[in-house]
Amino acid sequence: MESWPVAVALPLALGFIMFGLGLSLTVEDFLRVVRYPRAVFVALCCQVIVLPALAFGLVAGLDVTPELAVGVMLLMASPGGATANLLSHLFGGDVALNVSLTALNSVLSVATLPLITNIALGYFDPAGTGGVGMQFTKVAQVFALVFVPVVAGMIARRLRPGFADRSDRPVRVLSVLFLVIVTVAALVAERNNIVDYLVDIGAVVVVLCVASLAVGYFVPKAFGVVRAQALACAMEIGVHNCVLAMTIAISVLGDVRMAVPAGVYSIISVPIVYSAGAWLGRGVRNREPRPSGLPGAS
Repeated sequence: MESWPVAVALPLALGFIMFGLGLSLTVEDFLRVVRYPRAVFVALCCQVIVLPALAFGLVAGLDVTPELAVGVMLLMASPGGATANLLSHLFGGDVALNVSLTALNSVLSVATLPLITNIALGYFDPAGTGGVGMQFTKVAQVFALVFVPVVAGMIARRLRPGFADRSDRPVRVLSVLFLVIVTVAALVAERNNIVDYLVDIGAVVVVLCVASLAVGYFVPKAFGVVRAQALACAMEIGVHNCVLAMTIAISVLGDVRMAVPAGVYSIISVPIVYSAGAWLGRGVRNREPRPSGLPGAS
């Protein structure tokens, strides 16, 4: 997978998506977390600790190939981003909380993604190299792929807020288009093995998709978080950035097989997430004012 589309187009697509995410964020989104200390703490613990531990226990206990196991861990460690914000608004979640969680997750993932990926590489040892993990240069690549375009988008919003508002809808449309292209490309590249992959990993992806949404909603609820905020947490924790997981798998780790779980998830998750959002959001009304820069904000 060293072709031009993989080496250049895939990271560029992710950079564009992360830049679009940055366009919707402001410094105030980071500062707003003091309004939701309990919800933020519980949600981040679920995202960084509970989900990876759940995924690790599942794939370690099943007969999953090392490459697919690492791909599952990479997928579960990938945050949701702007898609989670949009879905939270659609189903009545606390969008302001979503934006704050997205801002924090964008920063935390720079550290948590390499850490969780290294643990997976060391345990499952997909290349048979004795568990050698991501070296510093690859960690730096993750930093460049995730953090730099987000900061660039935030700077652009700070300097040109009108441009950021006008760019919101086109960026979202193009981001969805990029997601479709990347998913199809990854699945086509492994088309001869796709049936085997679906058999090997399809059920695991479904279980983890449902588990992500359930953990994201019911764990905060158990800690006394109100429904609208719990729904926001469910979307933030239960929706994963497939393009980010695919880009790291293919362009950083150099193994398209590790991108397969994210490709399968991008297809399987759509009806699951929408069904869960509609069910969990019954009767919920988001009473928080919507911050400027969010999809659909005036």
